[in-house]
Amino acid sequence: MTKKEQPRAVILLSGGLDSSTVLAIARSRGYLCHCLSFRYGQKQDIELERAAQVAETMHAEQHLILNLDLGIIGGSALTSDIEVPKDRTVHEMDEEIPVTYVPARNIIFLSQALAWAEVIGAADIFIGINAVDYSGYPDCRPEFLQAFEIMANLGTKQGVSGGASNRGFKLHAPLIELSKKEIVEVGMQLGVDYSLTHSCYDPQDGIACGRCDACILRLKGFSEAGLRDPIRYAFLSADYADDADKR
Repeated sequence: MTKKEQPRAVILLSGGLDSSTVLAIARSRGYLCHCLSFRYGQKQDIELERAAQVAETMHAEQHLILNLDLGIIGGSALTSDIEVPKDRTVHEMDEEIPVTYVPARNIIFLSQALAWAEVIGAADIFIGINAVDYSGYPDCRPEFLQAFEIMANLGTKQGVSGGASNRGFKLHAPLIELSKKEIVEVGMQLGVDYSLTHSCYDPQDGIACGRCDACILRLKGFSEAGLRDPIRYAFLSADYADDADKR
């Protein structure tokens, strides 16, 4: 198949473990990948640096970074002066929607991805949401994705006129029913370089804290897969210190 014949897809790419794995999956399915990242008012930019590295390493067709200042709205520990929760158990993460939830973030991000897909003639949008190890976010559930896809095909020119090879939009969430362990295993099979990725909500000088929900879930996934997480951590609990050789 020539490049001209390959289908195009928009990939939401944060530079984290999940979205990098999704990019690898989309590439393995034969898509020309147009990666979309956001400078949305998050308190650290290292994820954008990592997203750019991941996109380049995986030979993305294009990598676009949009500026959307959700920090002006606030309401999240990722965009305002709210403390990021630390040292929580997985059970505690499941009890309520955490303060790291950014109001309507996936709705906003997917809307931008939808607009770009319509411009470049792509019918497929990939997102790394996960309904198993997802820290309680409401916009990471299958019901949300299904509802958004219906809306996308009702509210766009391409959706109502059958553009992009005479079909509407399809949203793909290939990780939605996988645990972090399974996600890591899939990524390793596809050759994802996880040393380039960043998942931490509260990094210290670019180094993952090891104590926020994102770090704990990531470390848990690598540990259960019997693998060493290749990134550096400022702190590792006794549960994971041996796995990482106490770096």
